[in-house]
Amino acid sequence: MKILIIEDENELAESISEYLSEENYLCEFARTYSQALEKIESFNYDCILLDIMLPDGNGINILQELKKRDKQEGVIIISAKNALDDKINGLQIGADDYLTKPFHLSELAARIYSIIRRKQFRNTNIIQQNELQIDLLGKTVKFKNHPIELTKKEFNLLLYFIGNNNRIISKSTLAEHLSGDFADMLDNHDFVYAHIKNLKKKLNEVGCKNYLKTVYGTGYKWEDE
Repeated sequence: MKILIIEDENELAESISEYLSEENYLCEFARTYSQALEKIESFNYDCILLDIMLPDGNGINILQELKKRDKQEGVIIISAKNALDDKINGLQIGADDYLTKPFHLSELAARIYSIIRRKQFRNTNIIQQNELQIDLLGKTVKFKNHPIELTKKEFNLLLYFIGNNNRIISKSTLAEHLSGDFADMLDNHDFVYAHIKNLKKKLNEVGCKNYLKTVYGTGYKWEDE
């Protein structure tokens, strides 16, 4: 799961990233209004943490831009401003939640999880995909009640495929999902193939049907038979 942290307070942004990384999230940063616009134009995210007060612009305008582009990311406004008007304005424009600084990182993580669960997995903690059972909180996968040991990358890939069921996903999109904007700096995306190969192997070894299909020349697709 990929998070964009739009926050000009470096210490806070780093603290959030460090905490969320331990929770299996991939975090990217935008320190300014202009950087944030560039990020949302170039990449997709599962959730965006949006500070209203930025050095070169107002975060509310970024929220308006997200809605104008019909972007589907969940948005949590994080701001030191506790004015009721700001909160109402942000929520009316389309933010999913509002958290006033200072806040506990555990609460922020819980709110992020809640938004992603609601938007992508129909507000459930347990995803039942045919014979597969995925525990979002426990970050575990079972096949007919038998555990499957997956790495963080493999678990994230599995969730991403199931969340985009029956959609063809390109290798470059998967590379961006796994590595964020660092994907553009890589010579190739062979690491994506390696993670998918390992994921398919582990699923096949326990007897799971071949839901993960290769669409030659295009990408990959999780096909719910």
